[in-house]
Amino acid sequence: MTTTTDLALLLDDIRRVDDRLRDVLDGLTDDAVRGPSRLPGWTRGHVLAHLAGLGAGVARQLEHAVHHQERVDFYDGGRAGRDGAIEAGAGESAAHHADAVRATVDRVEHALDRVGPELLDERTGYRDRPVSAVVRLWWREVEIHLTDLDLGPDVTQWSAGFRAHLHEYLVDRVPAGVRLDLAPTDVDERRALGEGDVVTVRGAANDLAAWLAGREPAGALSAERGGVVVALPELEPWP
Repeated sequence: MTTTTDLALLLDDIRRVDDRLRDVLDGLTDDAVRGPSRLPGWTRGHVLAHLAGLGAGVARQLEHAVHHQERVDFYDGGRAGRDGAIEAGAGESAAHHADAVRATVDRVEHALDRVGPELLDERTGYRDRPVSAVVRLWWREVEIHLTDLDLGPDVTQWSAGFRAHLHEYLVDRVPAGVRLDLAPTDVDERRALGEGDVVTVRGAANDLAAWLAGREPAGALSAERGGVVVALPELEPWP
């Protein structure tokens, strides 16, 4: 992601994802907020509170980079501050969550409007990673957590570009000594991740990406090693 065209395409995809999130917020109810998300132990309110806090962190990193200001922590209070804010905000009303998430989406998009290719390599307070990583973080988190909300959007809506990003970002989830041969049954998009004994996993392309991301695939997956059917490999934690 280094050219004006690459950045423009990514920002277009981000805005499409943001619009899907806004559509979900338009129909949000208090009962829905209190209901379980697809993430174990989290209600939809937890997911929404996380998105609001994450967006504030993303926007702050981008704003500081645009103005070439001193780096700041992503979350106030670090991981403990993040977790506390999610727990404190999870039980808020649907109206509160909708307003908070809309505001953070607007703030992120305003900051993204000011990001050009020349800024993408500038380091930030997000794990000392560049602006390009912060932009992709927002893309990744909104797209995935939209499916976690279980309010309409699902993994079948993920784009080919997003799948490619997940393959690149999540390669460290492949167990040591294993080469995952991802073999989609619906598109010509074979991918090899990792090094070692080959385990071929078959299924729809978006289902393979969902599994790699630790989410429930919409359809069935199968795995084989040396022509013998085996269980799906146990993936490593998120990077």
